Amino acid sequence: MITRTVSRLAVVLTFVLSIVAVAPVAHAELSFRVGPGGQFQPMPIAVADFAGEGDLGQRVSGIISSNLQRSGYFAPLDRSRFPERPAFDVAPRFEAWKLAGAQALVTGRVTRDPSGRLKAEFRLWDVDTGQQLTGQQYMTDPNFWRRVGHIISDSVYSKLTGFGGFFDTRIVFVDESGPKENRRKRLAIMDQDGANVRFLTQGDSLVVTPRYSPASQDITYMSQVEGQQPRVQVINLETGSRQVVGNFPDMTSSPRFSPDGQRIVMSLQQGGNANIFMMDLNSRATTRLTSTAAIDTSPSYSPDGSQIVFESDRGGTQQVYAMAADGSNQRRISFGDGSYSQPAWSPRGDYIAFTKRRAGGFAIGIMKPDGSGERILTEGFHNESPTWAPNGQYILFFRDPGGQAGGKLYMVDITGRVEQPVPTPSYASDPTWSPLLSESRAQN
Repeated sequence: MITRTVSRLAVVLTFVLSIVAVAPVAHAELSFRVGPGGQFQPMPIAVADFAGEGDLGQRVSGIISSNLQRSGYFAPLDRSRFPERPAFDVAPRFEAWKLAGAQALVTGRVTRDPSGRLKAEFRLWDVDTGQQLTGQQYMTDPNFWRRVGHIISDSVYSKLTGFGGFFDTRIVFVDESGPKENRRKRLAIMDQDGANVRFLTQGDSLVVTPRYSPASQDITYMSQVEGQQPRVQVINLETGSRQVVGNFPDMTSSPRFSPDGQRIVMSLQQGGNANIFMMDLNSRATTRLTSTAAIDTSPSYSPDGSQIVFESDRGGTQQVYAMAADGSNQRRISFGDGSYSQPAWSPRGDYIAFTKRRAGGFAIGIMKPDGSGERILTEGFHNESPTWAPNGQYILFFRDPGGQAGGKLYMVDITGRVEQPVPTPSYASDPTWSPLLSESRAQN
């Protein structure tokens, strides 16, 4: 048995999850289909209502179905097409599910043990072969039933796609309310599907560019109280503690953590120009990485910590540059039409996301680390602030349609085929995606 402990945020109980495999597990593989003209077709999958514990099993299976559908890679069958409600301990009627159109099937059960703990079990089946692909059992506090749904979703998604999970994550963003000329901006956090919204600041100061640590439940962001210089701050989501990073006389902006969470790289304004600095969070020692008469900003580490990409107008227009983590070997890597900004390195290291401005609007795109293979994923009047899912397969950004309306969050995959809105209470901007919650806790 494997036991993992994951924080659910400050002032919330610790989430203790015990996991055991539900044997047997086969090694059959399912495939996705490409239809006429090369059009991608999501995999038909059935998520049966989980048995047991009132309507809780149905709610857990509902979360799984919703998650898989929003990923864009699955087409969950409508419940009206289900040929049965399979018992967890009895093999499903695979021929009936095949006739219903399912290629894969998820079954499960949610009960309570004598101590009152929630026990959730699931199995993933290959309908064509009748083989079980994976199965697990989870034990936790009943209050965390939604979290269990996300973790099961990750297990199913990963087994069928080969990609890492991203459902057991949270999103921090800037919540915007009120008239456009006087918006109240607060840091907010929510589950990746828009549930459990909480506010981290009260709106008494301007907050922009929050960034999650890849290794912990820390957030860094820029905050400005009226009449004072903007300052980079760090908030720990487990303890609620806050601290100002450094005491620079000039404006600091665009903070971002190193992969190990031990350093912050940021832009420091000095007169009419800005340069990139790195601060060690333990010693508070700073190292200057760029030295130009231009505006260097929006730095982002490669996942191995050896490289940094950033934006600079040193050549006359905003472009993406790369350098070694010590500031050496600075070189331009964007050479397409228009200007480039807000580079963000993928957690997998294979792509750099960016915002591109050209005639007609703003686009979100990706390029390889050497600048080759540029591909636009989505564009429109105003798209900004790309941030990666921890599996490197999706990018979150915000879109502002102009006028008196405000920004909304959207998710797009790296093929550009999948684009989904992400619900927020009001207008929203500047999103940042957490690492998988279990993994970030394990690294602490």
